[in-house]
Amino acid sequence: MKKFKVVVNGETFDVEVEELATTTQAAPVPARAKVDATRETTKAQAAVSKKIKAQALYGNNAVTAPLPGNINDVKVAVGDQVNAGDVVIILEAMKMENEVTAPMNGKIKEVHVQKGQIVQSGELLLVIA
Repeated sequence: MKKFKVVVNGETFDVEVEELATTTQAAPVPARAKVDATRETTKAQAAVSKKIKAQALYGNNAVTAPLPGNINDVKVAVGDQVNAGDVVIILEAMKMENEVTAPMNGKIKEVHVQKGQIVQSGELLLVIA
């Protein structure tokens, strides 16, 4: 037993603490958890890789999917003029509609998706020139 003096909210207490043996081992992680963690890491890496490729090809003019989902609507066509913040695509993910907006002013140069298409995170949606 070890004796300690502890102060709690300005009040002093004398306490005794018994030291226990420290032979505990970490609980093994189930194999399923390791597989799921690896799968999620791989998905995240793939999404980043797709976004990097799109930006390498088109620079900051590339508009990529912020998350995986279904294209519910494409609000623009090639040649349309857009302003920063304009909604260009409606992306449904987990039963919620997400507005993908133009990051800059410009003209739609390329549209790489269509209504009903399933996209992955980081996938190229359109290009603004």
